[in-house]
Order: sequence, then C-alpha cells, then structure tokens
Amino acid sequence: MADLFSTALRAHQWLYEKSDGYVGHRLLFGNPTLLLRTVGRKTGQPRTSALTYARDGEDYLVTASNGGSPRPPGWLANVKAAPECEIQVGHRRIPVTARPTYPDDSDYARRWTLVDKVNKGRYTQYQKMTDRPISVVVLSPRK
Repeated sequence: MADLFSTALRAHQWLYEKSDGYVGHRLLFGNPTLLLRTVGRKTGQPRTSALTYARDGEDYLVTASNGGSPRPPGWLANVKAAPECEIQVGHRRIPVTARPTYPDDSDYARRWTLVDKVNKGRYTQYQKMTDRPISVVVLSPRK
C-alpha cells in the first residue's frame, strides 16, 4: 500500500510540474499543495518537493513530517543550508525564505494547528509515530 501511495504522490508531482501548476494544486485528497524548489546541500542540484501547505497571513507553512519517519525529509536539510528558495503555488512562482520552527518557538503550536487542520489531523498521527519533533517550516515571500 505504501508503494502505491508513493507512486501516486510522484505522479501528482509530475503532473503539477508538467502542467506548470495548472493541474495539481489540490492533492489527491483535496489538500492545497505547493512545489518547494530547493538546491541539494550536497549535490548543488535543483530539487523539487510537492508539499501540503497552510497559510498564515502572507506566509506559507509546510511540515517536515516525512510520514512520521524517524528521519526528517531531505528537503529540510536543504532549506537549512540554503533558506533562499522558491515555491510554486498553482502556476505562480514565489521567491521565499524558509525558516524551520520547532516546539520551543512561541508560535509553533498555533502554526501546527493550522497545518494539521489542512491535512485533516494526519500530522498529529505522524508525530505519534516518531520521537523527533516535527518541524513546521515558515516560507516567507521575499519582497
């Protein structure tokens, strides 16, 4: 079942990219999805990840859940190494600065509630599956 889900997510991202965002803004379950474009910290190669997001004012919020895995997703290390990146929301490309936040951040709980609601409580389930604190990454548009 996990293989089928992974294949569906890859197909969704491929469609999102190939249609220049005209198809794919909503994930399989209706969740709003953006494309996070980073640079690989080790390879220097461009990387793209399709991620469910929530809004917090002008900011976009994504969650480094990696499905509750003990290891965070690779894109998290990429944005820590190079926080100036780009997102695509629908067909719009937006330069952003990424800032990972954790439970010790004063706004973390409020942001967690926003992203968990958009993802229908799945992030709370993922947090129960791992001991690592799952980061909520704030993507702030650059002016």
